[in-house]
Amino acid sequence: MKVMVVGSGGREHALAWKLSQDNDVESIVSCPGNPGIAELGLCLPVDPCDATGLLRAIEEHSVDFVVFGPEDPLVRGTGELVAAEGVTVFGPSRAAARLEGSKVFAKLFMRRHGIPTAAFEIFDSYEKAISHVRSRNCRLIVKADGLARGKGVAVCSNAMEAESALKDAMVHRKFGDAGNRVIVEECVDGEEISVMAICDGSHYLLLPCSQDHKRAFDNDVGPNTGGMGAYCPVPWVDENLLNVIETSIVRPTIEGMAKEESCYRGVLYAGLMLTSRGPVTLEFNCRFGDPEAQAIFPATKVDLGKTLFAAAQGRLSRTERLGAFRNCVCVVACSGGYPGDYTTGKEIAGLERLADAEGVLVFHAGTKREGARLLTAGGRVLGVVGVMPTPSEAISRAYEAIKSISFEGIRSRGDIGSGGLRK
Repeated sequence: MKVMVVGSGGREHALAWKLSQDNDVESIVSCPGNPGIAELGLCLPVDPCDATGLLRAIEEHSVDFVVFGPEDPLVRGTGELVAAEGVTVFGPSRAAARLEGSKVFAKLFMRRHGIPTAAFEIFDSYEKAISHVRSRNCRLIVKADGLARGKGVAVCSNAMEAESALKDAMVHRKFGDAGNRVIVEECVDGEEISVMAICDGSHYLLLPCSQDHKRAFDNDVGPNTGGMGAYCPVPWVDENLLNVIETSIVRPTIEGMAKEESCYRGVLYAGLMLTSRGPVTLEFNCRFGDPEAQAIFPATKVDLGKTLFAAAQGRLSRTERLGAFRNCVCVVACSGGYPGDYTTGKEIAGLERLADAEGVLVFHAGTKREGARLLTAGGRVLGVVGVMPTPSEAISRAYEAIKSISFEGIRSRGDIGSGGLRK
C-alpha cells in the first residue's frame, strides 16, 4: 500500500523510517515532510490541516492509507474530513481527540470514569484563579485548556509563580484561545513516564514505556519544552506496574470513550507520574509522543504499517504488549534560546559523518534545504539516537554521535537517560 505521513517533525521522520521497513508499504508520501523524510519518499507542500489539499494529494498519488503525526489536524477534525471521503485514516476522530485538545475535557473525563489523576480546579475567570492560588500558596501546576505546542503547562513552586503563569495564559494571551480556561492542579511527585497504545476502539497494542525529558536544562530545571530527549525502554517498569497502568488507566480510557460514543482509534498517549500511591495521569495526547517515538520505534520489532492499518479499520485481533529488543536514547539538538526566542537559517554540518555510523540514527525535526545546504528551521532541529544492546551503551553512542554535528547556537541536554540508569 501507499502510505501518506502527515506532518513535518522528528516524530513524522521516525514514522516514515519505521513504515519504510514494512513489507506491506510500497511507498511513502509526506505532507509537508522534511529533508530527512525526503530521503525516504515524496514530500509535498501541503499544510497538515488543509483537508482539501490532502485529499487532492491522496487522489493524485493513489494513496491507500493516511497516518497523521501531529495533533492539530486531528483536534480540528481534518483527519475526520479525510476519512469521510472513504480514505483509511489512522488517528482519532475530532470528538475522541478532545482528550488532548481540551485539558478540561480530559480531566472531567477522568473524573467521570475513575481514572487516577491529580486533584484540580477549573477556571475561566482570572480573578477567581488568582484567589485560588493565593489561598493555596504551595506547589501547583497551571495548564492552559487548549493546544499550546507543549508549552502551555507551568510547574509552579509557589503562589507568585502560579500568578505569573495565570497572567501569561489569561491576560497576556500567550497561548491565544488555549488560555480561555485554565486548570490549576496539585503538583504530584514521582517519576514521569510516557505510555502509548495503538488502539482500534476495543483492542490495543501497548508499546514499551519511555521517559521524556521536558525541562530545558540538565537536572530537570528551566522552562518546559516540547521534549529535549527520551529513552526506551524504561528498565524499572516491571510487569506488575504495567498491569496497574493497563487496568487503571489504559483500559478504562478506551472503554470510557466507547461508552461516551467517541470510539478511540489511533494512538492513546498517557503521560503518567508514578507516585507513592500509584500511577497518576498527568495528560493525554492523541498522537505518538515526540521525541518518544524516535526512541520507541528503533527499539521495537513491529510491522508498523500493517498494525496501524488494522487499528484504523477496527480489526486488531487481540490486546497485547510489545517489548523492546534493544535500548534507544534520543538526544535533541536544539537552536540556541529554545524554548524562548531563537533564530533559524543556521547551516548544519557533520551529518555526512553519521550516515553509515553503526548504532546511530538521526531524525530531522526542524530543518530545511536551500540548494545543497541544510539549514535549521525550528527550535528542535535534530533527534540523534543511540541504538545499542544496553542503556549505558545507547547513551554513550548518542552523545558521541551528537559531537559530529554543528550549527551556530547548537545546544542539547547532557543527561538524557542518566536518570534511568540511576534508578
